[in-house]
Amino acid sequence: MQRTAVRRVLPGLAMLTALAAGAAGLTGCSGGSDGGSTSDSKAGGSSAAPAQPGKYRSLPAPCKAGADSKKLKAMLPAPDSLTPEQREQVYAGVADASYDGDRHVGCRWTAQTPEETRLLSVGFERVVSYDRGAASDDDKAKQVYVRLLTDAHLPFPGPVTTPGPGAANSGSPANPGSPGDPAASAPPPAAPPAGAAPSDGAPAAGTPTPGASPSTQPELGSRILEDLGTEAFLDDKLSAAGATAAQSRTVRIVFRTSNVIVKIEYSVQPALPGIVPPSGETQDKARQLAEALAERFNE
Repeated sequence: MQRTAVRRVLPGLAMLTALAAGAAGLTGCSGGSDGGSTSDSKAGGSSAAPAQPGKYRSLPAPCKAGADSKKLKAMLPAPDSLTPEQREQVYAGVADASYDGDRHVGCRWTAQTPEETRLLSVGFERVVSYDRGAASDDDKAKQVYVRLLTDAHLPFPGPVTTPGPGAANSGSPANPGSPGDPAASAPPPAAPPAGAAPSDGAPAAGTPTPGASPSTQPELGSRILEDLGTEAFLDDKLSAAGATAAQSRTVRIVFRTSNVIVKIEYSVQPALPGIVPPSGETQDKARQLAEALAERFNE
């Protein structure tokens, strides 16, 4: 009886010992692999430090950004009949409604005379990346700028296309405007250069900016701008002519400085049809304001 009991107990002990050893081995393997993967993932995560916040943490008051400048008064001539209080109200502007003054603010001005109405708006947008491990604030602002550039149907900045050798043969100012969309429309104006050369040359001189298309077309000035913020573009649009409606010109300048997008829109609307606001003058005034705002951000 005792031998039988011993024989029954020994196999049971051996089985328990084997099971315990196997469990220990499994625990050691799984612990080792889990520990290794955990340390690797932690090491990998710590090696990629999140990007630093953007340069700008707040935005200036847009209505005061250009109110002290003579440029604003030159863009919005007020009639002499206004009282000093009325004139001050015109140049004070009207702030856009904003629920987050540190992210998006804007201001609008309106100046009306018997001859024309001028509208001006300025907007600031501070772009913030909510995942700076994937993209910095500047990267996100770049994406916003590219989207605006695409909406304006302007070419992306790239190798600058200088006037081609065909310019020497045609002698017309339409050839330098061939880079981009105007390529399809540039050859037809080049056909009659003899009679059109004197009249074409005068308007071209009114927009002496690098990369501009020296053409008499109203939208000739839409282009990438250099030396304004980090990157910038100008969009010049002239409304369609009508029998009773005057043509209005709207110049829009958008530029990025670090993680802030600045938008300027300047419109000149004559009171009578047949009067076309000059492209060069309208663009120059909008660009002068843009340069002044860019300097304010660099202060």
